[in-house]
Amino acid sequence: MSAQNKLNEYLTANKISFPAPAAPKGAYQTIVIADGWAYLAGHLPVEDGKLITGRLGEGELEADIQAGYNAAKWAALNILSTLNNALGTLDKVESIVKIVGFVQCTDSFHSQANVLNGASELFMAIFGDGAGQAARSALGTNALPLDSMVEVEAVVKLKN
Repeated sequence: MSAQNKLNEYLTANKISFPAPAAPKGAYQTIVIADGWAYLAGHLPVEDGKLITGRLGEGELEADIQAGYNAAKWAALNILSTLNNALGTLDKVESIVKIVGFVQCTDSFHSQANVLNGASELFMAIFGDGAGQAARSALGTNALPLDSMVEVEAVVKLKN
């Protein structure tokens, strides 16, 4: 099954709408395509037009991990929207090569990797365990733009 069909199936099964492509919030581009590669700027978790905000580590750990996981999933969906808009179809993606995720959290929160699984597992669901399973960095920070809970960026290899 194609990546585009997997995405449509995922959206239908989860009863969610595909987000509109993100507009830059400053002096940068959301995607740069060069020599068969797509470099995606950090994307924020926008769910149904609303930014998911907050700092993890101030509440119950498991609830925070789940909230962060959901936010990372939405950031990844926004990355897919930008890719789809730029390429015309996700079927032009060969693989998700690298993702970097930032989690707005307290100094005592140490589950950034669990939070970023929300993005990683979404990419794997759409592109498969091989092409969707990227190298990854998961970082904690005390603040993110617009009080965003997470920010995720990606490097993507395109098909020839």
